[in-house]
Amino acid sequence: MYPEYLVEPMRKELTNVGFEELKNAQEVDQAIKGEGTVLVVVNSVCGCAAANARPAARAAAAHEKHPDKLVTVFAGMEKEAVDQARNYMMPFPPSSPAMALFKDGKLVHMIERHQIEGRPAQMIADNLIGAFEQYC
Repeated sequence: MYPEYLVEPMRKELTNVGFEELKNAQEVDQAIKGEGTVLVVVNSVCGCAAANARPAARAAAAHEKHPDKLVTVFAGMEKEAVDQARNYMMPFPPSSPAMALFKDGKLVHMIERHQIEGRPAQMIADNLIGAFEQYC
């Protein structure tokens, strides 16, 4: 676990643009299950989250066509919520940062850490936007 004062600004990068932070398994279940689309961002303290993942998620969320819900869990902080989100992301291995799009409770698009590292934020955002156009 990281000190809260350290991760708070990283959380706000997403919550300030409309992402809801999920802190336990029940909140994750409520967000993902049911009808509609939801983007889940597994946030992280790593450099590729700061330089690539969070900026990409913010840019994609601003697109006119986007998921019904935007949510985030924070790796290294709320273990229960992160573990539950990762259960829904199976068969993909645990990864942070990561982004998963769900439609009607089913995983339809996944971006893993290896697809985030070393790629420009706009390229990742364009990947998400393409998925939003297809599924949202």
